[in-house]
Amino acid sequence: MAQIGIMIEGQEGLNWERWRKLCTDVEALGFASLRRSDHLISLMGPSTGNRDCIDCWTSLALAAEWTSRIEFGPMVTPVTFKHAPILAREAAAVDVLSGGRLILGLGAGWNQPEHDLFQLDLPATQGERFRRLEDAIEEIGHAWEISHPQPVREGRVPLLIGGKGVKRTVPLAARHAAEWNVSTLTSPEDYREAARIVDGACREAGRDPASLKRSVMGTVLTGRDAGEIRDRAPALAEIVPRLREFAPEEVASKVPFGGTPEEIAAKMRPYIEAGVELFMFQHFLLDDTDHLRVIAEELAPQLA
Repeated sequence: MAQIGIMIEGQEGLNWERWRKLCTDVEALGFASLRRSDHLISLMGPSTGNRDCIDCWTSLALAAEWTSRIEFGPMVTPVTFKHAPILAREAAAVDVLSGGRLILGLGAGWNQPEHDLFQLDLPATQGERFRRLEDAIEEIGHAWEISHPQPVREGRVPLLIGGKGVKRTVPLAARHAAEWNVSTLTSPEDYREAARIVDGACREAGRDPASLKRSVMGTVLTGRDAGEIRDRAPALAEIVPRLREFAPEEVASKVPFGGTPEEIAAKMRPYIEAGVELFMFQHFLLDDTDHLRVIAEELAPQLA
């Protein structure tokens, strides 16, 4: 059965009180995973104001203490934010603290404004960024060999790599990742083609394609009926400016996983048939625990 996890865009208003409650609620409601972005400022443009954006790795250390069962981690930490061996030590510490429940999502970095604001170097070309990511993966692995304490699972933390880029991303995931994630969903057919390419890259790397976990990520908006969905839509549009041009009854159709639980389950099934094992739902309504409850109690059972 495919699993459901919750993904929090931490730069869009996350504070410590909300994070503690999300950790508690996501675990209590039976979700498989809790992940959060690693950004330094809101990504929604100047109209968003000064939204809270708590430090990712401090929050992950707290998640290790505030949960006892679920997997959790960054989705993803840009290797431009931290010296790779130091990031490796932080990840090892959080993994040990959690008893081996961390997944380490890594990315090349992309958002120029946050790099400029915090005086971080972002390589000028995508090729340079991916070379840095490849180097960082090697450096992180080496750091785990010499650091103490070491990560719980055979001295390593499982890696997550996201994206569909054929030249760099897919081969990197095939060689190094425990999980491959796609966040730009167009259609189940496009996903199936991307998965076929990943399978080939795994075989080329001498790896069984079945050993690479498959996940997708997308925004969710649901409710027990059309009225609940319509009522939630303005709150989502307030957070995500691109949705403000639509009427409340239209918003659900403008996000990847919008609709009633039955409608969302119908959208998910073709992806499950294409091999998706985990759906990471972007939950923007940080104070709406009932939204999580609908997903857990009304939607998840339909995937059994």
